[in-house]
Amino acid sequence: MATAFRQYPTEGPIYEFYRQNHACQTRELVLAKKRQYLTRDRRVMGIWAALEFLDTLVDESDPDTRLTQIQHALQTAEAIRAAGHPRWFIATGLIHDLGKILCLFGEPQWAVVGDTFPVGCAYSDKVVYPELFAANPDRLDPRYQSENGVYEPGCGLDRVDLSWGHDEYLYHVVRDHLPAEGLAVIRYHSFYAWHTEGAYLHLTNAQDRSVLPWVQKFQGFDLYSKGEAPPDPAKLRAFYEDLVGEFFPQPLRW
Repeated sequence: MATAFRQYPTEGPIYEFYRQNHACQTRELVLAKKRQYLTRDRRVMGIWAALEFLDTLVDESDPDTRLTQIQHALQTAEAIRAAGHPRWFIATGLIHDLGKILCLFGEPQWAVVGDTFPVGCAYSDKVVYPELFAANPDRLDPRYQSENGVYEPGCGLDRVDLSWGHDEYLYHVVRDHLPAEGLAVIRYHSFYAWHTEGAYLHLTNAQDRSVLPWVQKFQGFDLYSKGEAPPDPAKLRAFYEDLVGEFFPQPLRW
């Protein structure tokens, strides 16, 4: 029987995670976190060192797996590799969750992981647990209550502030190292309301539409590789160190 993914309960730790996330992810917080973290002055390290640094984290928002972060990274990348995709896509799969090191910099998980969504405009009912937005102070700001909010229709997702987390952070860390399709996967892979549910299309532009198929393709490798046996990092390290050296030859600023 196939494993069912993204089955979200109406109580328990995952529900509690999203209760905090939806109440606290205001536009003011998002803008403050960008000012705080996009200076990228906390440490300098390479991709493999970042994977090992992250490996103690368990994502509280993920109902599908309890693999370590490095096992999930390799599992995703190996599924992409087995399907014969380009090396940039394999590299993207390997690093896609590395922004979660924000948790190890002291950020609470509700400000790092989970599904992302736009702030500064009306919330879609396609976002997981939409009823929990009732506790968000932005619901009281009239600027944010319309479909477009503070944005122009068709402005493009790169001009839209999404809830703060590992996707946006990692995008800025690696933005000079991957093609546009890979960067879109990193920046939007947690934006399920858009790439899976078709919400917020009124804010997208031609560039978003051109990369959307890659973001959607990635979901099959990120999500549906989770039911497979965990990979052995020691056996795969030589291949992935070579891959990392191709796209990230120098340590990165975090």
